[in-house]
Amino acid sequence: MNTPFIRCQQLSRTYLRGEEQIKPLDKLDLDIERGQFVALMGPSGSGKTTLLNLLAGIDSPTEGELHVGDTPVHSLSRGRLAAWRADHVGYIFQLYNLVPVLTAYENIELPLLLQSLTRQQRHDRVRNAMEAVGIADRHKHYPRQLSGGQEQRVAIARAIVTEPDLLLCDEPTGDLDRETATSIMDLLKRLNQEEGRTIVMVTHDPATTKWADTLLHLEKGRLLEHEGTAA
Repeated sequence: MNTPFIRCQQLSRTYLRGEEQIKPLDKLDLDIERGQFVALMGPSGSGKTTLLNLLAGIDSPTEGELHVGDTPVHSLSRGRLAAWRADHVGYIFQLYNLVPVLTAYENIELPLLLQSLTRQQRHDRVRNAMEAVGIADRHKHYPRQLSGGQEQRVAIARAIVTEPDLLLCDEPTGDLDRETATSIMDLLKRLNQEEGRTIVMVTHDPATTKWADTLLHLEKGRLLEHEGTAA
């Protein structure tokens, strides 16, 4: 039997707010297969973004274990987490998080500066990523010169330029009109199907879940239901 690509075992995250203990994630057990496209839904405060941040190595669990591939992410130091994240994780934000003083090309190149690549290797990676998301003709444009959909495509290119194993999306269409959102979801599905990217997407929009293979619901840090397909 193949080992799941992502394994969450009794995964918990606890914060202190004054003297109050907040537990956005509570003993979560979850397996995700390599190449799966998972949509994650739930009310605000249900633990969705907390789980995404744990999967990304941005945060560390208070209890439990988290394995991504062969890596015990839960036991890595902050320094090793940053290095692992740079090589294995792409993160797509709802509000793009582009650097306004950098061109589209320069924004996409940023994560490659953390890797031991030549200038030509970086150039080839950036051009390939821009072509993959359909914005090669916008490489000299600054974020203020791009539409919302084009900015999100730059953000997606930045997330995939390192050729990550895992693509994490936090409300990737939340600030877009329906037509543009559909275009972005089609792009994510193509990355999933044609390039085999494992995708975990947090969303509040039921319309976007039809692109996913699996729909998960979180509430109060616990998994409520696990459906075979989002459709």
